[in-house]
Amino acid sequence: MDGGSGGDGGSGGGRGWSLGREFGLFWTGQSVSLLGDRLTVFVVPTLMIFVLDASAFEVGVVAMAQYLGIPLLGPVAGVLVDRWDKRRTMLACDLVRFAAVAAIPVAYWLGVLSTPLLFACVALISGATIFFNVGYLVAVPATVPEDRLVRAYSRLEGSRTVAEVTGPSIAAGLYHLLGAASLLVDAASYLVSAACFRRMRPWGARTAQEGSIRSRLLLGFRLNWADPVLRRVVAAAVTLNSGGPIFVTVLPVLAYEGLGVQVGVFGAAMSAAAAGAVLGALAAPRIGARLGLGRTMAWALLLHNLAGLGVLAAPALPPALVIGVTIGCYGFFMSCINVCSAPIRQSRMTAENQGVMHAAFRTATWGVIPLAALAGGWAVTLLTDDLGVLNAARVVMAGGTLLAALSFLPALRIQPLMDRAAEPALAGRTP
Repeated sequence: MDGGSGGDGGSGGGRGWSLGREFGLFWTGQSVSLLGDRLTVFVVPTLMIFVLDASAFEVGVVAMAQYLGIPLLGPVAGVLVDRWDKRRTMLACDLVRFAAVAAIPVAYWLGVLSTPLLFACVALISGATIFFNVGYLVAVPATVPEDRLVRAYSRLEGSRTVAEVTGPSIAAGLYHLLGAASLLVDAASYLVSAACFRRMRPWGARTAQEGSIRSRLLLGFRLNWADPVLRRVVAAAVTLNSGGPIFVTVLPVLAYEGLGVQVGVFGAAMSAAAAGAVLGALAAPRIGARLGLGRTMAWALLLHNLAGLGVLAAPALPPALVIGVTIGCYGFFMSCINVCSAPIRQSRMTAENQGVMHAAFRTATWGVIPLAALAGGWAVTLLTDDLGVLNAARVVMAGGTLLAALSFLPALRIQPLMDRAAEPALAGRTP
């Protein structure tokens, strides 16, 4: 484990961060940055639909760019970040993302905003995020002790889920007031994150200095495949990410073009789901302690995707209500998945190979996302002439959700395998 403070130190008492100063800085920077990310995720498709008059296919193309760097850069990023100082690497990635986000409103003011330019900016953000995320999971065990990892991930997941469902409401308000300039708020959030990294004590020094890039790449994939628990986590995540991005990509098309929802109403409906998502982040550690992390993750995968079918209730029921309730349940179970998945994988990894193992995992599991996002936009465009945009979006979202629900099947064996692995350790403690 890399250096850094993991205790309850810091400023102490109620005024300090309960998981220590280093994690407190990391958590603060990521909470601000995650909220900023939600602004861009909301504003970019809104700009495309209302300013550029983009089609569902074009929305899918730019959504694909958000994840395009994963299969292209993911494996190499893991090897390189292992050889770099991780804290400084993450700081540099924040600065790159600041520049890429800020370029979008500047292009709008200059009258040169276009779908290809948005694709390029989003792809650059994606590439920097790939390198950032390799260090992200390494940062948590570097700043907190092992027995507090679940608490740390729960806090990060709480920030993520709050950002995901409150961000759209904030983004809608900022977009109404500022238009494209609202993206400058996200750009500023990356500067806050970079400042937090700058204030942290050194951690994340190089952990791998031997072996070629090719050998390190192969090691990362081999380690994920050789471990039976990790292998099933990978299979579940690949299946989930084959269908889930279809739902997410098509949702604004369904709301804006299919149901005629206004920007402010859509943002408010998304934000109304905050309670469900936050409850998921808070409840996951307790549910995991009672049922086991593997079992909790498996059932959360199934319920997460079944909840997505709730969008089919619109327009029979008020669209804003349907979207709010559906995304609330969707977010609750997604929080449970993420809170459980990270500690499961962390427990199977050695410190010296964390970078390549995380990179290989993200490459395998996130590599399907750009194809799924593109397929979702393309399928809606293909079906719109026959079904109309509303029914085309409903059919495509339901299909993607049912595909993602199959992730439940490989996840079912995770808990029994973890229990079996724990039996020798428990037997060794018997007097």
